[in-house]
Amino acid sequence: MFTFSFALIALLLGYLLYGAFVEKVFGVQPERQTPSYRLQDGVDYIPMPTWRVYLIQFLNIAGTGPIFGAIMGILFGPAAYLWIVLGCIFMGAVHDYLCGMISLRHDGASLPEMVGNELGTAARQAMRVLSIVLLVLVGTVFVTTSAGLLATMTDGAWGLDLTNWRWLWIGLVFLYCVLATLLPIDTLIGRLYPIFGAALLIMAIGVGIGLYTQNGLLPELTDAPFTSHHPKGLPIFPFLCITIACGAISGFHGTQSPLMSRCLENERRGRLVFYGAMITEGVVALIWAAAAIKFASAFGSSPDHPNGSPEAYEELMQLLTDDGNTSSNPAILVNMICTTWMGRIGALLAVLGVVAAPITSGDTAYRSARLILADFMHLNQKKIANRLLLALPLFAISAALVFVDFDVLWRYFAWTNQTLATCFLWTAAVWLLRRGKNAWIAFLPAVFMTAVVTCYILCAPEGFQLPYTPSLVCGGVVALALAAWFLRFMQQETRRQR
Repeated sequence: MFTFSFALIALLLGYLLYGAFVEKVFGVQPERQTPSYRLQDGVDYIPMPTWRVYLIQFLNIAGTGPIFGAIMGILFGPAAYLWIVLGCIFMGAVHDYLCGMISLRHDGASLPEMVGNELGTAARQAMRVLSIVLLVLVGTVFVTTSAGLLATMTDGAWGLDLTNWRWLWIGLVFLYCVLATLLPIDTLIGRLYPIFGAALLIMAIGVGIGLYTQNGLLPELTDAPFTSHHPKGLPIFPFLCITIACGAISGFHGTQSPLMSRCLENERRGRLVFYGAMITEGVVALIWAAAAIKFASAFGSSPDHPNGSPEAYEELMQLLTDDGNTSSNPAILVNMICTTWMGRIGALLAVLGVVAAPITSGDTAYRSARLILADFMHLNQKKIANRLLLALPLFAISAALVFVDFDVLWRYFAWTNQTLATCFLWTAAVWLLRRGKNAWIAFLPAVFMTAVVTCYILCAPEGFQLPYTPSLVCGGVVALALAAWFLRFMQQETRRQR
């Protein structure tokens, strides 16, 4: 428990200390009028209370990522603790804060527009295409995922079987997403998200308390932290960094932060909303990573090991991958942990958290896609006709994709998600440099993540399947080459500014 407790404290200190440093580097201007007031349109640009914006931002970026990803990531061992804490403080929270604040300084600009402003027209067009594809994919998969979970819970009710319930729930969830995408942001999202966000936080707190009261074993950093404990023998680098995205760093967040930059009342609130929401997500990820391994160790307990089985990683893998076991789905494992540790209340929170989380990430994915298209087409979104013009084709494509097998495509999303984060970190480094600010806070994470995504796509089963060592070397070479380019660019900018 020492490592877990220290990690929680480290995340809090990260917000208080490094978050304040990042805020100082950016240079907030509290007296500056935000786009929510200056461009207020009653649809997307709406000033909202900070607590509400924070909860919406948290639920926008959370989804099931910090739960499912953390459960899968703890299979690598205590290195997952290090990645969540260090990745969240120095990479993910920096990424989200700079994305939200740079967007705010550019009148709520979407991710492709920010990238294009700093890296050029070609980068802008590439990011537009990549972002739209990813957002439609995310929306579709999260809709079908939540509908599948709801269908499982209602199977047999009113004489309808699993298939009928699945299609019924898909239709209902799609209808909700259409309304959430088209209506003003404070109509559905602003009212429902704080409730769902609070439920997700309460669930995490309840599970966190269970970590201190329930039986089971928790890994410590003294247990070979740099050695992979994964039952399949996967190396920590880069696989852990791809497995745990939400909770450490995620490019999907870059598509969501601009939504809240259009609702922020004051620049001074940016650290709580953007940096703070990411730290909160890191806490959730840390809790679920620890809960999964502790529950798995106790699941196989015996009189010889009353506090849990020492073969916890194999036990957890069995729970997640045994096709003949109903607990093989991470969502089912979450439900088991909640109901076992918190009873009926836990079951209710599990439903709200596990079902609502993908829905609330899916609807904002569609909304983000609509706004990216609006920026590209310079189409004012105050009129409902303009919103329909952009949103309906997105939902038509998504509805067609419901019939597609996403098993292979979703595997590529994990890599593409981190590639998106890497691209924005380079963008943020250039933005800071051009304004005479400390670019190192974005530059160093950008170099690290470049090595991660390059190495992964070269050696991963869904990538080029090259041997690990050459892939590792190539990842390092690409990262160092981009680092050398940036350092030279830094010298040129420094001379120009003088």
